[in-house]
Amino acid sequence: MPSSAPPHRPDGPPAPAGSHLSTPASLRRLLPYVRPALPRLVAGLVAALGASLAALAIPRVLQELVEGPLASGAAAGDVGALVWPTLAVLALGLLEAGLILLRRNLVMYPGTRVEAALRTTLFRHLLQLPASFHDRWAGGQLLSRSMTDLGLLRRWLVFGLLQLVVSTITIVVGVGVLVSTAGWLGLVYLAGAVPVTVVAYRFSRRYRVIARLSQDQSGDLATTVEESVHGIRVLKAFGRGGDALASFTGQAERLRRTEIRKAGNQATVTTALQLIPELTLAVCLVLGVWLTADGQISVGALAAFFLTAAVINGPVVDLGMTLSMTLNARTAVDRFFEVVETPNPLTDPAEPRELGTVRGDVTLRDVVFRYEDDEPPVLDGVDLDLPAGTTTALVGLTGSGKSTLAMLLPRIHDVTGGSVRLDGVDVRDLRRHDLRRAVAVAFEDPTLFSTTVRENVLLGVDDTLPATERDRLLADALEVARAGFVHDLPHGVDTRIGEEGLSLSGGQRQRLALARAIAARPRVLVLDDPLSALDVSTEEAVTRGLREVLAGTTSLVIAHRPSTVALADRVAVLADGRVTAVGTHRELLARDAHYRYVVASLEEDWAAHEHDADVTEEVR
Repeated sequence: MPSSAPPHRPDGPPAPAGSHLSTPASLRRLLPYVRPALPRLVAGLVAALGASLAALAIPRVLQELVEGPLASGAAAGDVGALVWPTLAVLALGLLEAGLILLRRNLVMYPGTRVEAALRTTLFRHLLQLPASFHDRWAGGQLLSRSMTDLGLLRRWLVFGLLQLVVSTITIVVGVGVLVSTAGWLGLVYLAGAVPVTVVAYRFSRRYRVIARLSQDQSGDLATTVEESVHGIRVLKAFGRGGDALASFTGQAERLRRTEIRKAGNQATVTTALQLIPELTLAVCLVLGVWLTADGQISVGALAAFFLTAAVINGPVVDLGMTLSMTLNARTAVDRFFEVVETPNPLTDPAEPRELGTVRGDVTLRDVVFRYEDDEPPVLDGVDLDLPAGTTTALVGLTGSGKSTLAMLLPRIHDVTGGSVRLDGVDVRDLRRHDLRRAVAVAFEDPTLFSTTVRENVLLGVDDTLPATERDRLLADALEVARAGFVHDLPHGVDTRIGEEGLSLSGGQRQRLALARAIAARPRVLVLDDPLSALDVSTEEAVTRGLREVLAGTTSLVIAHRPSTVALADRVAVLADGRVTAVGTHRELLARDAHYRYVVASLEEDWAAHEHDADVTEEVR
């Protein structure tokens, strides 16, 4: 399958993905997804083509009628001479209608199957891509690709593609019939194809660029809506709703102008494609009357010529709409493969190692990590041991790379250099599924899903466990995380929470996210300051519960405040991209000046945080 990577343009931004491909080459990339539906699509194409040929046959029957019974005057005395031609026209009309109905029934079902397959492929790839990809891509762009673009592709497959093929064949066959029926008149009509071809070519070059711009702007607009809805509380709190509206209005206006340009181009080509054949027919009418008067063609042939031309004119006029739909589909294909062909550096090994019973020994050796190849490393030569069953607090100044280091354990990021090992096995030699069953993470900024409390907390629990065991894990996790508030919700643990859990407070969301990590019963638990939104008394209660549940579990705790260090058996200090000291809290206070400075900074930050919380409470 050809790549859709944009060509390099040193003098400006990169060209849109797939722009270096021709339209047929771009659309051919759909073939693997369309192949299972090809039999029905081809049958639908045959049915549509049959309907078109039936329509082209009607003028021939009428020609025989004009040159036969009507020309000989048989109709005046013998009505029966008109019966068979009339029945033939009726039969052809019914055949055309039946084949059109058959075509619709044949193509609609496989069209929806192809759309579903494309959508599933896109979503599966999005789940596999690393977090760095999602950091760069706006959610609205991905949403517009998975919904709007793929819906457009379905409509093109079941209508546009068939219409394009059938129209082309109808025009070619029809022109052949015109030439064979009326000689020079057919050639005059064929000459009108030259300006039609020029107009269509120029239109396709312009419209393709505008179509891509329109679909990209639609994605940007969807992103603005998504961000504004998610940040609605912030916008209201700071009174910035008007600014958000102004930004949205500006983007909507730019999209409106682009759509007007699209419509203008489509109207221009439609007008040209309607006008050129009509002018050609006017010339043919004058010439045809003269040829008929001169006896070079018959009246029946002239009638058949104009009836056939009327059948052809429909596909010619519709060519503008069909071309625009095809170019929109081509843009949708480019945008789809722009994501699907994005390489995924976080893949499972060809021959994965088996973990067996996980002890929980974690070692980091000479670990280097950078987000981009041309950026300085965030981590540069980290060495750290996390013995099985111990709890280690990782401390450092803001921006020192603590959270980045933590994300290397479950392979949310891959090391740029060095290695991370679990029980002596490089994590890159393990299946990601197996690794992430052994390593769980509770993030500082918790993410919940629009489903029930039960399903959110049991997200990392094996689905094959008996219901009683799953209920026990749920109850224990909620108890340790002090998340008993869920029992007061309208339907208890079966209450459906809102999008991203925004119907809950920050502390409630953190406790549920912590419960989710605990319920998974991992052998290695990464806690990225999961208690930052809790009040002091709740934090103390959760800390006591964590000491019990962490017994026997290898834990790495990212410490952003002094109280978090209390969870740890020992402390590792991260500075300048390296672990500069490891020891107990007391030992490091005695011997490490940088650690004392970090702890003092944490205490100042926490005091400021507590002061802000007190002020907020007084305002309330």
